[in-house]
Amino acid sequence: MSKLLLIAFSPAEAEAASGFAQSFGMPFDLLCLTGSAPAVGAEKATEANLEAIPPADGLGTALAAQSTEYSHVAAMSSMKAKDVLPRMAALLDAAMVSDVIATPAKNQYQRPYAAGAAIATVEVTSDKTVMTIRPAGFPQGEPNPNGSTEATSLDITSKAEVTQAAQASGGRPDLTQAKVVVSGGRPLKDAATFEELIGGLADHLGGAAGATRAAVDSGIASNELQVGQTGKIVAPDLYIAAGISGSTQHMAGIKDSKVIVAINTDGDAPIFESADFGLVMDLFDAIPELKSKL
Repeated sequence: MSKLLLIAFSPAEAEAASGFAQSFGMPFDLLCLTGSAPAVGAEKATEANLEAIPPADGLGTALAAQSTEYSHVAAMSSMKAKDVLPRMAALLDAAMVSDVIATPAKNQYQRPYAAGAAIATVEVTSDKTVMTIRPAGFPQGEPNPNGSTEATSLDITSKAEVTQAAQASGGRPDLTQAKVVVSGGRPLKDAATFEELIGGLADHLGGAAGATRAAVDSGIASNELQVGQTGKIVAPDLYIAAGISGSTQHMAGIKDSKVIVAINTDGDAPIFESADFGLVMDLFDAIPELKSKL
């Protein structure tokens, strides 16, 4: 029997990916790794009650053991899912399809490639399919009661050890869940300036702060804030890019945003080609003025 297992690393991920699960065309169960399973219409919801997400080697093995009875396994596209699910696919001898944005036909999946410059249609011929999905490509999920809810204990044995964990500061929403994202690039110069301008504007808008890979590599922003092909994929209602030129890898991470606003002193910057609104202005002048008006 064909059945889907939706794996959520948090309750917010379950809600975000519920539209995909509800529209996929087959019954589905939910495995929520942390927190309480939300009402997403699953036949069975299972809560693993993990205090924190463990290293991928042990978690991948444990989740593979939980997934043997399912023909399809999916999780929202995130850094953690991209680390864990390919390991699951290998253990299950399943096909791995990442960043799915549409399912045009049975066993067919559309995904961006070449940093989002083109869309590939992938046909899977294996008995099992493991995938990460981008929720923005699917209808918004409707709250529906789950058929049942139970607890489970995952047997996790890992050779890796977590030595340090960075926590998001300021009580801001997670990048992948925020309706507003304000991102900054290398012109911010240092972490204090980044927090004052980018973080300050994000707080005024009730949104999340993001950064380019160049800003992260320069030590201006933490790795958890990186947006782009090698960072987090975001799809907010409003994306404000301050001091960001618009590299191909960064644009691949924001292309599903409903409205993109670009602030840059260079009127010829590539990001203006994709922006819905553009402000040719120094971010050090523009952001304080925006904050004062807000």
